[in-house]
Amino acid sequence: MTIRVLLVDDQPMIRTGFRLILEAEPDIAVVGEAGDGDEAADGTRALRPDVVLMDIRMPRVDGVEATRRIVESGSPSRVVILTTFDLDEHVNDGLRAGASGFLVKDGPADSLVAAIRTVAEGDAVISPRVTRRLLDRFARLAEQSAPVPVPRGLDALTGRELDVLRALTRGLSNAEIARELHVSEATVKTHVAHILEKYALRDRVQAVILAYDTGLVRPSGTG
Repeated sequence: MTIRVLLVDDQPMIRTGFRLILEAEPDIAVVGEAGDGDEAADGTRALRPDVVLMDIRMPRVDGVEATRRIVESGSPSRVVILTTFDLDEHVNDGLRAGASGFLVKDGPADSLVAAIRTVAEGDAVISPRVTRRLLDRFARLAEQSAPVPVPRGLDALTGRELDVLRALTRGLSNAEIARELHVSEATVKTHVAHILEKYALRDRVQAVILAYDTGLVRPSGTG
């Protein structure tokens, strides 16, 4: 199955570079380009791409607002935010707007291609270079000596699902969670799927935000 991609960036040369990288892959097709958030929202509606590569800083309508419009429209297209900066001040807002990933523009080409495939399959992706630093903006695990009580907002989760959710807030992969909890990777995937289903979440990034917003994990600098 071919993964359909919409490129969104206000700089034509950057769009051309991404197009050359992606169209070299047999399973990826660039179906359109946009130069700002307005064009991105319109293009997503018209072209129905699987993945939107979204620059975050653009004139008129930025990537955060464009992402919000796409997600709120009910579009099945998934958004990956691109930025020049590891911890762009707007990335936090972009993930809350419903983006399924965050990548820095100067990362390796194979990471971009892998991210497109990962997001198209329904998972979320954050640049490995900044994963733990970014997630720390949302939350930090409580000290084991002073566990945080399970919030009432998460009482639909089983004990093991809560363990998995806490691990997600630390930026762990499914394989790392499996090793830590002494279960199979398939079991971890099942628990993640249950968490997303129970709270109607798009992906694991939104699960991390849920853990922070409900108080399951503590904000950085507290505790």
